[in-house]
Amino acid sequence: SGMTTNQGEQPGLDSVTPLSPDHPPGQDADFKAAHRQAQQYLSAHRWVAGIEREYLGAALHGIVYIFLFKIRPAQAGVASSFSVIVGAPSQRHITFAECKTPAEALDGYIGAMEEWVAAVRAGRSVAELIPVNVPATPENAEMLGSRLAFLEEKVMPMLEGEG
Repeated sequence: SGMTTNQGEQPGLDSVTPLSPDHPPGQDADFKAAHRQAQQYLSAHRWVAGIEREYLGAALHGIVYIFLFKIRPAQAGVASSFSVIVGAPSQRHITFAECKTPAEALDGYIGAMEEWVAAVRAGRSVAELIPVNVPATPENAEMLGSRLAFLEEKVMPMLEGEG
């Protein structure tokens, strides 16, 4: 009939697992810390009036966690869905984007972190880049660089394969 329903409102919700009090995620301490951090991070923004629903996009224990939040925006023009990525290993750097699939969210995260690594390697300022809670030293750039390579080679294919 040529009629198509627009699924654009619910980006990637088929690839995520709802988190709710009656479905507690694993009792893994790393996971719980990452989940709490993602909630606190998002709630700290003045344009977030509250978190309405939470989903787990992907969890690579001890490496990276991708959460999806539906929020009640506190002001006009704010999206209602966000992906929040918590990078567990390196003192939990965190980033968020308007809601995308876990694979897209991770891809954006890797890209942002790679910019940080490249800047440090080149001796440029990281002031305007993604906040990374480690000093901008060559050692940290190498450590992060190898972790990003791992995410790109091992984790991305797993996430992309889900769709």
